Amino acid sequence: MNELITTVRNMFWNVTHRLGIADVIDIIIVAVVIYELIMLLRHTRGSALIKGLIVFCAAALASSLLGFTSLNWLLTTILNNGAIVLIILFQPELRKALESMGRSKLFDSRKKTERTTTNRITNEIVQCLLDLSRRRVGALLVFERLTGLQDVVDTGTAVDAEISAPLIENIFEPNTPLHDGAVVITGERIAAAACILPLTEASGVSLELGTRHRAAIGISENTDALVLVVSEETGTISMAKHGELERPMNEEKLREVLGGLYEKENSSLLSFVTKLIQKKEETADDE
Repeated sequence: MNELITTVRNMFWNVTHRLGIADVIDIIIVAVVIYELIMLLRHTRGSALIKGLIVFCAAALASSLLGFTSLNWLLTTILNNGAIVLIILFQPELRKALESMGRSKLFDSRKKTERTTTNRITNEIVQCLLDLSRRRVGALLVFERLTGLQDVVDTGTAVDAEISAPLIENIFEPNTPLHDGAVVITGERIAAAACILPLTEASGVSLELGTRHRAAIGISENTDALVLVVSEETGTISMAKHGELERPMNEEKLREVLGGLYEKENSSLLSFVTKLIQKKEETADDE
């Protein structure tokens, strides 16, 4: 513990006496990293763990100042092995952070969907959701983006069909074999139905939300998927994205969200390289 106090003192002395341009940049980077970690952990179990760790460190510092040798030795021993403890405690949050890094646009190799196809898919999905909402039939649609959802697809029944309103409505029709679960849409096709999604464990989720909405929030927390939900109690259409639930969604909002999802221009490095290679091949053919 004394080493920790000495390290903190040295850090503050260096900041106040040897501050340079590189140090300022270093501090800004650390501040951004800490801010991103806080934003990542908020509304999750990790936020409560962080508070517990702060209390734990405060207790270790207090035991050192008050001369409680045995207690200080115990707390210091635990803190010295803190890296392993943190990895175990924050495994879900660390996985989420690494997945967020992997979802960078640098690695986005998706192709832009043709406008005619986008319009058809948007019309089919919007028509389907509005019909289900009017009849108060529950539905859960998960749209794959950058994070692969093959593990989710494997929990359901493979469909591999073209997106169409009648098919989706038939899947969610009550008392049919595939109505209980989520439909996963990958690109321009329905990949699977009756898929099982993880439920959110975030605090502060409204008690009035049922399993379907909790599953929508859960999968949007763990991946970058966009999820559309129809409540069978009220017929309200909701959207889950990045762990947040937005409702109600009207026809205009649905068209805007789906249009942006399928028309998103691909600006990734991988796509740029692919296009460059194709252009060279076309030039070679012309010669």
